[in-house]
This record gives sequence, C-alpha cells and structure tokens, in this order.
Amino acid sequence: MTEATLGHRAALWARDRIAVLDPVLLFIVGCLMMVGLLTLYSAGADFPGRFNDQIRNLAVASAVMFVFASLPPTALMKFAAPAYLVGLLLLVAVELKGVTVKGATRWLDIGVTRIQPSEVMRLAVPLMLAWYFHKREGAVRALDFAVATLILILPVALIAKQPDLGTAVLVLAAGAFVIYFAGLPWKWLATLIGLGLAALPLAWTLMHDYQRERVMTLIDPMQDPLGKGFHTLQSMIAIGSGGVLGKGWMQGTQTHLEFIPERTTDFIFAVYSEEFGLVGNVVLLVLFLALVLRALAIAGSGATLFGRLLAGSIALIMFTYAFVNMGMVSGILPVVGVPLPFISYGGTALVTLGMACGMLMSIHRHRKLVQT
Repeated sequence: MTEATLGHRAALWARDRIAVLDPVLLFIVGCLMMVGLLTLYSAGADFPGRFNDQIRNLAVASAVMFVFASLPPTALMKFAAPAYLVGLLLLVAVELKGVTVKGATRWLDIGVTRIQPSEVMRLAVPLMLAWYFHKREGAVRALDFAVATLILILPVALIAKQPDLGTAVLVLAAGAFVIYFAGLPWKWLATLIGLGLAALPLAWTLMHDYQRERVMTLIDPMQDPLGKGFHTLQSMIAIGSGGVLGKGWMQGTQTHLEFIPERTTDFIFAVYSEEFGLVGNVVLLVLFLALVLRALAIAGSGATLFGRLLAGSIALIMFTYAFVNMGMVSGILPVVGVPLPFISYGGTALVTLGMACGMLMSIHRHRKLVQT
C-alpha cells in the first residue's frame, strides 16, 4: 500500500470522525469553555494548579463528547436502562456505606478514588424516561405517566436524603421535562403543581436546619451579614460593582481581596460579572441562549421520539443549570450548590456536560433528513 493511499485513507478517517460533531453546537460550547478558562484564570489566581486541572477536565470532557457523538441513538437507548439501574444501586450503596463530608453523605469510596453517584443520575434519569416513553410511543396511558413518575421519584428521594438538595432539584427537573414533553396533560400538570404548593409546609418541616437557613437568608441576607448571608451579600456586591463595562480582567477587587467565597466553583459568575460588567453578562447570556436554542432545534429535528425527548430535556437542563446558578449568585434564589455550565471549576460536572453535548450531536447526526 503506497504512502498516498495511506494518506488518503487517513484523511477520510479524520473527515468521518470530525463529521460526527455539530459545528454550530461545537462553536457555542467552545466559546463557553474559553470564557470559563479566562474567568477561572483570574478567580483561581490564589489556587495553584486549578487552571491546569481545568484544562485537563475540559480535555476529558471534550473526549467524552466526541465518544458519545460517535454513538448512534440506538446505542444510547441500549445504554439507558443499565445506566439508570447502576446509578440507582450506587445511590443505595451511598446510603449504606457512603463517605460523609461536612455532614453530607454523597460520596462512595471505590479504592482508587471517590465517586458521586448522584451526578450520574442527571443524565441517566432523562435517558431512562426517554427510552421508556419511546417504547410506548403511540399508546401512552395514564399508568405510564404514573410509572414514569416512580422512575423519577426513586433517585430524587435518595439524593435528597444525602442531603443534596441542589442535585435533587436538577434531577427532578431533568425527569420532569421528559414527562412533560411526552404529553403529560395540562390538567394533570396543574394538579401536580397544586399538590406541590400544598406540600410546601410539610417540606419545610422535613428540611435540614441549614436548608431552612438558606431560604431565610434569601429573604433577608442582612440578618446575618458575616455568617449565613455572607456568600450572597458579597456576590451581590461584586456583581453590582462591575457596572456596565466591568473592572477589567484580573482587576476585580472583591475577587482578589478574597471576599467572594467559592469563587472558582459555584460563585464564579460573581467574578465574571465584576470583571466584565453588564456587557460581559449580556454576551454570556447570549451564549447560553444560543446553546439552549440549538439544543431545542436538534430536538425538533430528531428522527425518533427517544431523540426528541432526550434532546428537549437536555436543552432545558442547560437552561436550568444556568438559571439556578445565576439566580443564587444574584440573590434571587437560595444557595443550592449548582455549577455554571462550562464556566465553573470541576471535573464531574464537565464530563456530564460533555456527555450531554455528545448525545445532542448524535441525535443531530441521525436527524430526519426530510421534514414531513
């Protein structure tokens, strides 16, 4: 075989591999990753190694995205039930033999490292529900919605018990989006919302003390400005002090005088707002809006019910991530520990997001070529 032939085959192989990636989605995600690295470099100036670690995390997430983009939706469907069952078993294992850190039992020690099974369920639950409704396409009954609700409630209850309210809310939202897109009647939806509101007093009594304190801090952070309200107040000061154009990259005083807590993870949006101001925030919001709209467009062109439900759920998961993080940092939502997609430091969340984007690309590649 000649060198020319080998070179031609290598070029074809590379072209085929690149073809699995959706260029529009890849561009949006790439822009968000660059914004995240730029912000983290400033936020993590006092945390040696975090910037390099994040580059490694992004590389791993990109590789995972490529792998999942290469898989056909039929393979994702086969992966759905095993992923859900394994995730559920791991959550039970956490309940029985989990590692407790700062009063929360969320991790499982597997010898070489610790894993947080609740992260698996952020995608395993919508995968499972999309597969479940796909198998019943055209013949969905009331009982199917009841079974789907049970599939959703089991992991949510186990995660909330750890306690990990932030992840429980995200998993609940991810599953609820699939059930809604599957055709949940409006009357049932209104009834569920009504029951949820009616159950709020009971939920308040079941909440842990620190969770109730977070809600009270949201209402009036000045009740304890140096304690429970410190996170919220300092992040709000940082956002407000950024003004229209921001103080400039690496020039944030709230950031570099270490007033912003958790500034590389949950509160990195405060760092970004202080240094890039209102104009920077508008750019970031446009990027997240483009990400959600692209995911919804992919959902609309899905060739199967499974693909449409999964892509639609992922689109609204991205929206929920961004909305909840920006909301808690801005003081309009309680602090629940939700990272800002592609911006916050952390490996597990990035890998999960990489998987989600890979699934979107897979669904897009196998979309309906002719719309009917």
